[in-house]
Amino acid sequence: MANIVEIKDLKKSYENGNIKALNGIDLTIEEGEFVSIIGPSGSGKSTLLNMLGALDIADSGSIKVAGYDLSKNKDLNKFRGEEIGFIFQLHNLIPNISVAENIEIPMYGHKKSSKEMREKALKLLDMVGLKDKANMRPNKLSGGERQRVAIARALANDPSIILADEPTGSLDSKTSTKILNQLHRLHKEENITLIMVTHDLTVAKLADRIIEVLDGKIINAEEGTLLDSKIELNN
Repeated sequence: MANIVEIKDLKKSYENGNIKALNGIDLTIEEGEFVSIIGPSGSGKSTLLNMLGALDIADSGSIKVAGYDLSKNKDLNKFRGEEIGFIFQLHNLIPNISVAENIEIPMYGHKKSSKEMREKALKLLDMVGLKDKANMRPNKLSGGERQRVAIARALANDPSIILADEPTGSLDSKTSTKILNQLHRLHKEENITLIMVTHDLTVAKLADRIIEVLDGKIINAEEGTLLDSKIELNN
């Protein structure tokens, strides 16, 4: 497998260098791999995820994702629009438009007609079991349903990588299992590279590999242990 992520000596600090969020990260991730990133609050794991999604810019080092050199590339909007699907802990859906319209947003600029965008949005909603909610506003859905909409939206631009930041952090255990089932199935069936930040070691163990971050450095990288997990996944 080819590497879809290649990071060398990546550094990022804030407040004039007083806070070192990333302090020399070296990391490679293979295409189609499922990786969990864990670590305590302030360890740098979310900063690393933001770097991978070009939501922040490094101070030094190199970062290449899906063939883009993010340390040199100026058209980061194009990179995000073509390669990355984001899933956030609080889903970040726009409340005053419909569920289907939320999913269509990443498709703007992809030369699709309104009809094509709606057809794809409905297909994605059907995939996550929410086609009947297409015309509803997000605030009429449960937390788990909103997160499933966020998964559908993350797939709208046919990304090569999904970045998930605590995707089950605000959900109860039963709903979390459903969301993790969905992500696990997508990873296996679509061969999408999945990179997930989580504070929950049980969730992290579902991945092919666990990356542990502390004080802006990777201190451990090991294979996941799905069979030891307390979460039952439906294959």
